[in-house]
Amino acid sequence: MRFFIDDLPVIFPYDYVYPEQYQYMCGLKKSLDSRGHAMLEMPSGTGKTISLLSLIIAYQQFYPGRRKLVYCSRTVPEIDKALAELKRLMAYRRSQGCEDKDFLGLGLTSRKNLCVHPRVSKERKGTVVDAKCRQITASWVRNKAKTEGNIEVCDFFEKIQTLESTELLPSGVYTLDDLMDYGRTSGMCPYYLARRVIPFADVIIYSFHYMVDPKVAEMVSKEFEKDSIIVFDEAHNIDSICIDSLSIDLNQRTLRASTESVERLTERVEEMKSQNSEKLRNEYERLVDGLRDALAAREEDLILANPILPDKVLHEAIPGNIRKAEHFVRFLKRFIEYLKARMRVMHVVAETTPSFLQHIKEITYIERKPLRFCAERLASLVRTLEITDLEEYGALAKVAAFATLCATYDTGFVVLFEPYESDHSTVPNPVLHLACLDAAIAIKPVFQRFHTVIITSGTLSPMEMYPRMLNFVPVVQESLTMTLARQCFAPLVVTRGSDQVTMSSKFEVRNDPAVVRNYGNLLIEMARAVPDGIVAFFPSYLYMESIVAMWNENGVLKDVWKHKLIFVETPDAAETSVALQNYRTACSNGRGAVLLSVARGKVSEGIDFDHNYGRAVIMFGIPYQYTESRILKARLEFMRETHQIRENDFLTFDALRHASQCIGRVLRGKTDYGLMVLADKRYSRSDKRSKLPKWINTCLTETSLNLSTDMAVALTRKFLNLMAQPFDMQSQLGVSMWANDHIVQHGGRGDVVSDAVAATDGTAGIESMEVEEVF
Repeated sequence: MRFFIDDLPVIFPYDYVYPEQYQYMCGLKKSLDSRGHAMLEMPSGTGKTISLLSLIIAYQQFYPGRRKLVYCSRTVPEIDKALAELKRLMAYRRSQGCEDKDFLGLGLTSRKNLCVHPRVSKERKGTVVDAKCRQITASWVRNKAKTEGNIEVCDFFEKIQTLESTELLPSGVYTLDDLMDYGRTSGMCPYYLARRVIPFADVIIYSFHYMVDPKVAEMVSKEFEKDSIIVFDEAHNIDSICIDSLSIDLNQRTLRASTESVERLTERVEEMKSQNSEKLRNEYERLVDGLRDALAAREEDLILANPILPDKVLHEAIPGNIRKAEHFVRFLKRFIEYLKARMRVMHVVAETTPSFLQHIKEITYIERKPLRFCAERLASLVRTLEITDLEEYGALAKVAAFATLCATYDTGFVVLFEPYESDHSTVPNPVLHLACLDAAIAIKPVFQRFHTVIITSGTLSPMEMYPRMLNFVPVVQESLTMTLARQCFAPLVVTRGSDQVTMSSKFEVRNDPAVVRNYGNLLIEMARAVPDGIVAFFPSYLYMESIVAMWNENGVLKDVWKHKLIFVETPDAAETSVALQNYRTACSNGRGAVLLSVARGKVSEGIDFDHNYGRAVIMFGIPYQYTESRILKARLEFMRETHQIRENDFLTFDALRHASQCIGRVLRGKTDYGLMVLADKRYSRSDKRSKLPKWINTCLTETSLNLSTDMAVALTRKFLNLMAQPFDMQSQLGVSMWANDHIVQHGGRGDVVSDAVAATDGTAGIESMEVEEVF
């Protein structure tokens, strides 16, 4: 179908559009027109990806300038799914007569996922693939290969070097598989091919880390134009991703490996001094020139700033005591010895970065300034010494980044020494954390550089938290509800068992035999009443293990087995992958299954339980974080002082966004249906309930707020009976699905187009329902 939003013609590759999709596109256009940032919450399973792509591609092609779209997603399957949607959209646009001349869309992921080299691609570990790739693609290796015949180089990489960037890849949309197939047939490396053509692409789809993690963004994203459109999809955890990208943990193993790396560096420096001392003499000039070029590029607004190499560093001269290679290596050795000495302390120490630097200065006479240049100076030395096996120097790079971050930021970080890995450990295993507390530091360059950054997800409520935590001002901030011709999902709050004993995962009562028994009875009754698959989520692995052990003792599991098979998510990705596969098989063949999972685990984030794979989701308790974590306490204190966010507000917000993410797994479209069971007394309180997404909250009625197990089962049977009634598409028209004339009725402009491509089930772009591997 074709319709207009203001003067913009939007081509949508389905016969009908959902009202919320149309509203979502209106919000997007408003953000693009004003060249401002946006926050948009849209219900799960309502075709968010295709709406976003349809609007932005239409905008890109209709208005002059062709603004680049950079679409950031979380997992490889989600990247591939978005690429498949883009490919379908562009094929439909061609069928409707759109030229979209020289359009190029592609995805980028790690070397491990894209390598086609017969030997290197057999490696399973990403760091090993990276190291082996560099051994056959580094510039000095290739230069040596020209004079010495017995040195291996990568033919796939070499082929790319012989062609101009504009000749590498024909226009079109390439999924990750398409890119690998093209690489094999053309004899070119898909990874470096994607890296080379990114500047010319109209749409790039890749991981969050390529945009917010400074170590990766420096290589991939720094040269994007200012008017590029940046989208963070499934961005409910974006603050955690920002914080993780600038947090570093060092343990004794890391420091031992760093010492070994320093010894190797010393040998390499001595070797090069005797063989090619000119190279070491030229290194300092090259480093200074590199920093000067970086400064010029930032001042001319050509590149994205890097939080690990802030602007003030580029204005300063490199301290004399680390200019020479041998001096710098000795400097690193001294710093590592200091860290080892600090780790011998057998009590917890938490301090600010200025306090940590002051202590270093008193003990070792190391100044702040040379520490600030550590990461850049090490990278320069590694290049000069022509080191290809960077995996061996990974620990040392971590220590150098630790030093640079400590010396760069006075606020927003805490340095924490913990002698034991956990409060229950008895054997010392000291860890030194540099914990980032301010999510805004990592994402600040993105908001500063690009006119339009869009943060979107199905679970962003309460939306006012994100602008405060990330320090930005959105011009559009909307939370959309789901329009339904029939109530296809039923949220139920179960507060007590049939014996009227309160259900809760509160620490004081979570292991109470009555609570455990009532949780078990709820699962048994749901397994009896609900067909096909049930997914049950627990707040943590520890709690799930203790509950399942007690259920095993009191016979709950045996009763569940009478109705369904039971599978369990574990911290091991391979085991969970097998469990998930078997769970789906049991649901498909009619046996039915229960999958016991954990909030914040793999299952809660990356996998959809559509149709028979998830007829009910049970959330046992509220998934609060472990509040005794010292890093969490430091972050809560920082947010209270800096953003005036109270501890309890943040903890509740964080717990409920994860609970919403879990229960949202059950619904993947308007033809789907399922139950959302929230099993905890606290969900019935208005202060908790108000933090759930608007589209879930509007369906929580008084009759479903304070239920016992038997009442919940009665409502479940009633709901399932209702869902079993015939339901045709005609009853949705004008209510939950719009044709062109409905858009006109609601103030928009429709334009009938013949031969519209319909979705397989006649609905408006429900996200694809394939079984996916996320591990």
